[in-house]
Amino acid sequence: MHRFHQVQVANVQSPLYLIIPGIRFAAHLELEYLKPHTDEESRLRAVILENYAEHIPEFEIALHTGMRPSEQYGLDWARVDLTRNFLSLPRTKTGKQRHIRLNAVAVAAFKVLQRRSLNGEGPVFVNMKGEPLRGYKHWFEPAVEEAGLQDFTWYCLRHTFASRLAMAGVDLLTISELMGHKTIQMTKRYAHLAPAHNQAAVDRLVTFHSVPAPEEASATRTATGLEGVEESESPVVQ
Repeated sequence: MHRFHQVQVANVQSPLYLIIPGIRFAAHLELEYLKPHTDEESRLRAVILENYAEHIPEFEIALHTGMRPSEQYGLDWARVDLTRNFLSLPRTKTGKQRHIRLNAVAVAAFKVLQRRSLNGEGPVFVNMKGEPLRGYKHWFEPAVEEAGLQDFTWYCLRHTFASRLAMAGVDLLTISELMGHKTIQMTKRYAHLAPAHNQAAVDRLVTFHSVPAPEEASATRTATGLEGVEESESPVVQ
């Protein structure tokens, strides 16, 4: 029997995996995201607003675009189009360019940041003095601790983006494209979050079903007296 080990892969932001000695693949464990039935987001948001308010746009953009940290903090204004509500990433983790659509929340957050920039040029993410931000750890990790969240990293905001899309009934192929996944296998980690969507899919098959269900057929025979006919016509065994 194989022994399973929990390890941290690549860096502290990477999710946990199950590593089986002698086998060259890893099975993904449960992903951390801001769950709708808890007050995790409200607690975290309250701490950020109270102690790190200038970073709220960064938080909103992460939640509503699902960008990787390197993609977000490496963004330049030349790549952002707030007229057509999208931004482009020239080279992502998969080695390909991709375009990200922006919803109303993300656009509003970008407009706040735009007012801090120098003529709408240069790095998107800057502090209140206009100096480029190199990351999020100096404010996000203290905020998480103050909010009392366990095992929650910035990368979990990306998982929250994908998880909420799945729970909203968005198909996996679209989620895969929005996340910039190289293969849809990565996206299938979120499939279990859309049971209602999957139920609706199989329910569509009912329209092709013309034969009455077993209960309906039995009720029909009883109502028309067919059951009695079938019994009376049964051959008598001598």
